[in-house]
Amino acid sequence: MHNYTPGNIFRRGKFEWCSIVLVCLMFNLGFSQTESDIQSWSAIELKYKLNKKINFTLEGQWRLKENITITDQYFMQLAGEYELFKDFEIGLGLRYIRDNDTKGNIQGFENHFRWHIDGSYAYKLKRFKVKHRIRYQNKDELGITISEGDYIKHRLRFKSNLEYNFRKWKLDPKFSAEIFHRFEQGRKNEFYKYRLSIGTSYKMKQIGKLGLYYRFEKNFKRTLPEAFNIIEIKYTYEL
Repeated sequence: MHNYTPGNIFRRGKFEWCSIVLVCLMFNLGFSQTESDIQSWSAIELKYKLNKKINFTLEGQWRLKENITITDQYFMQLAGEYELFKDFEIGLGLRYIRDNDTKGNIQGFENHFRWHIDGSYAYKLKRFKVKHRIRYQNKDELGITISEGDYIKHRLRFKSNLEYNFRKWKLDPKFSAEIFHRFEQGRKNEFYKYRLSIGTSYKMKQIGKLGLYYRFEKNFKRTLPEAFNIIEIKYTYEL
């Protein structure tokens, strides 16, 4: 009799997820022209571990776009995670966003609220750390009604992380691949973009952790898809 616990389901497909996603992404990457942009993300995160099963994070982030010349958005997010059972966690996050709309007839900063719920499973494979996550995301613009053209944006996100622990080395490399699916009124129900990330972090005693990452993001448009080269710097401090 099969034991279909979340952990076993993830383990059965531990590298299949990444393999399938990466093959599709590389195929898309090589066979289409793009409109590209360079962006930067700067983040500060505070972490608090309440006990062995519950932890909270408070994060503020500022993002720049159009070759790092103007603000894209900035936000504040409060999130929590609970270890449901060994190595499997569920999470909830709330985010208030100031989004700079630079397209269309009405431009300027808009107020958005986003919340997400996710489940993740992490395990070790020799010196590798592997983590898979599925997330549902709900985003809405504040102060705008449906009659004015505002529809809630629903997203599903599938992400796999891989980290290798080198002996006597503090800058362990981290890699992740994520694919995004949307379903909302007025749009096609589809996978519409992906994101690849590579980076590392350095932990400083009693000071915190500093991370540096490069992210490549691209949508699946058939003609002139948008591509983003993103540099992220993130500082994390555990209370």
